[in-house]
Amino acid sequence: MPLPSLSPSREQLRARFGGRYPWLALTVVALGTVAGVLSTTSFNVAIPALIERFGLGQERVQWAITGFMGAMTLAMLPTPWLLDRFGFRRCFLFALAVLAASSVAGSLAESFPFVVAARIVQGAAAGMLQPLGTLTVMRLFPAASQGRASGTLGFGIVLAPAVAPALGGMLLDHFGWQAIFLLNLPFCLSAGVAALFLLPKSDERREKNFDWLGVGLLGLATLCTVEGVAALHHSGLMHAWTWLQFGIALLALVLFIRHGSRASSPIISLSLFRDRPFAMGTLVSFSYGFGLYASTYLIPVFLQSVLGYSATDAGFALMPAGIALALCIPLAGRLADRYLPQWIAIVGLVLFGLSFLALAIIGGHIDYAGLVAATILGRIGLALILPSLSIAALRGMEIHQLGQSSMVISYVRQLGGVLGIAFSAVFVEWRQTLHGAGGMAQAFSESFLLLAVVFVFAVLAASLMKRKPAD
Repeated sequence: MPLPSLSPSREQLRARFGGRYPWLALTVVALGTVAGVLSTTSFNVAIPALIERFGLGQERVQWAITGFMGAMTLAMLPTPWLLDRFGFRRCFLFALAVLAASSVAGSLAESFPFVVAARIVQGAAAGMLQPLGTLTVMRLFPAASQGRASGTLGFGIVLAPAVAPALGGMLLDHFGWQAIFLLNLPFCLSAGVAALFLLPKSDERREKNFDWLGVGLLGLATLCTVEGVAALHHSGLMHAWTWLQFGIALLALVLFIRHGSRASSPIISLSLFRDRPFAMGTLVSFSYGFGLYASTYLIPVFLQSVLGYSATDAGFALMPAGIALALCIPLAGRLADRYLPQWIAIVGLVLFGLSFLALAIIGGHIDYAGLVAATILGRIGLALILPSLSIAALRGMEIHQLGQSSMVISYVRQLGGVLGIAFSAVFVEWRQTLHGAGGMAQAFSESFLLLAVVFVFAVLAASLMKRKPAD
């Protein structure tokens, strides 16, 4: 029996696997996406260890997280152009190789700047991988099964964060924080090998100029915004440096909009935002990313710093919520196929916001059962959001718009995540300083309340996502 080709064409793959091919391709992409997600979430349990090892404060150590998130966010911008220029398979394999190499390098780090540098490279590779799952769903699956496909994709993506804190905590307690860098390597390897056999060797590629100016302006706006949030802590609201960062960010954004309205091939076509469900979907995605990634930063630190859990115990305390998320998301995908995905997303946003409200109210007095209940509630909400949000925002887009539009949804979610982590770290540090030595629990409670308010705005935006029947 001949061995499968390492360079199959799309026609060969469809002939060989028939109707199973879209699901097999989705599984391959999901494995790669999981590798990137593990790099994001597993590192959060290492924050207290990094603080102790390098003698740094929250506002500086968070750069190991926000540096990753910032690179991840910026790397999404050229992804549509790279897909057009080099094809899906090459981009996917390249991103996996860079992610694996930077993970090995990070495990050998002996200084905090090297940790941040390795995290930045990891983030850039993970950023290329992020939009590919949604793009696969929207391109390969008919509308009637996109919810189920999104649920299947989401199952793997959310199962990784479910076990990542526990596995990361065990690695940290037994081998040190360096070992957490290596957690994604099995997924990088399996996704890379599977891609050689299951992703086609060539795609229809288009030659077009790269929008260097657009990427530069949007990247500048992103970086200055993140630094402006950090400057709120180390320099203060009224300091010239803080105002300079926000001023540059605003100017860069205005110039980007002006450039985008005139360029022939902008990195983000402003015409996408004429579609109201998509425009509102970007606001929801930003708010959702802000709350999601801020919570993945705050909760492990809260468990260890306020409630006194070890890194391992903190990871296991979050595992029931992760399992609930993994079990609910396939059902949520089927619901998104049967009902309006907009309303499924709204219910999810409400549940997610209520979980933060519960943590804010109970705060440092929460017991184990209350913690598990609050986090399970939030993860059920997350299960409802994941399959439905992208479908509600992207279902009416043209085929040629899917590359950019899926990138934008992923980009604004990650941008929200970057700002969520940076702002929550600064906010906790500020409130703790204000409340004094015994005010850490109160500082975290106020941070969770802030996240609950963010989700109120997300629900308002989601209520405007309904697509007209004519579309």
